[in-house]
Amino acid sequence: MSDRERKSLLYEQFARMGKALANPLRLELIDVLAQGERSVEDLATSCGWKLSNTSAQLKVLQYAGLLKARRSGVKIFYRLADPSVHAFVESLKSMAADALPDAEKAARDYLGDVEALHPLLQRRELAELMGRGEVVVLDVRPAEEFAAGHIDGAVSMPHDEVATRLAELPRDSLIVAYCRGRFCVMAPEAVRMLREAGFDARLLVDGWPQWHAEGLPVAS
Repeated sequence: MSDRERKSLLYEQFARMGKALANPLRLELIDVLAQGERSVEDLATSCGWKLSNTSAQLKVLQYAGLLKARRSGVKIFYRLADPSVHAFVESLKSMAADALPDAEKAARDYLGDVEALHPLLQRRELAELMGRGEVVVLDVRPAEEFAAGHIDGAVSMPHDEVATRLAELPRDSLIVAYCRGRFCVMAPEAVRMLREAGFDARLLVDGWPQWHAEGLPVAS
């Protein structure tokens, strides 16, 4: 085999991973799995897809080395093969939003005017505020994602419950909301609702996966 053929085979393997990611459904699955291990049935429900389609997309990601699976009874559970999988996908999304006008517009249309929510709170800033007891932290992801892992000391308040649970929140404290990451709409929506209700609310710069990856205090 020639050097050119060997190089071609090597780059085919690199492209294999790229092909697995070249699908919006699979990118969404990686976003959800970055929150913690989930069963195929849970993923189908969370994403609003048919079970058969969800299972097929997961197998593609597993074949490309991006996911790992385990069986428990009749259920199959998937998780990211490594935290670097989500870090890479987040970099890809950020690059697309910065370089492609259509992607930037789609992000703005989906997330709303995030600029109006600035300044965003950095992770280390939040950790310091929590250490001094000067903030209430809301995890606005679905309850099952909170159960899988969350910022230590955070309160679970799924974003679709925020409007009906305002009475549980103190009026004299800073409230910080977070969800899955930069392109997750749940936390920005929660912060807008809180501000409209008169609370001092801010948005964490990203989400649970980045907090966890930085080695900051977590609980499950």
